[in-house]
Amino acid sequence: MPRSIMAVALLIALAGVEARAQDPVVGVPNADAMFHSTDPVLERNKQAAYHIEKDLLEAGHWEMADQWLTERYIQHNPNAASGRAGVVDYFTRVLKVKPKPISPNLVRPVVAVVAEGDYVVVIRPRALQDPKDPTRTYTTSWFDMWRFSNGKADEHWDGATK
Repeated sequence: MPRSIMAVALLIALAGVEARAQDPVVGVPNADAMFHSTDPVLERNKQAAYHIEKDLLEAGHWEMADQWLTERYIQHNPNAASGRAGVVDYFTRVLKVKPKPISPNLVRPVVAVVAEGDYVVVIRPRALQDPKDPTRTYTTSWFDMWRFSNGKADEHWDGATK
């Protein structure tokens, strides 16, 4: 049987097979350790990302945003405006996030932290409701990526949709 016919037959056979869930996405045991580097620039950027995660996103202390975000903070999330004031407004007025005590360590699980040059990417597990069975959930990944300038986040990307 020619290879092209075998390939088509295989595709037809696989078309009826329902995809099964992959292994769950889980965080590492010590996420805080991933926010360090021996490179001084990467260390500064990773530490800024750490405080954005812990102080702003987890604890909701958006009054501290000026320590970690530039005033012009370019936002690529379609739900929040650019500018530090825009992102603070999104979390405090739109989402109505209230400050909580800042934990000594990260609370939310983290899968990975990747830093290169001025960029830091933080990947976390994300649980979602299964659209085929609302009594079940599945996990996938969520990411936040920042470009840093002088130790502050100046630009942000994530996987958000409207």
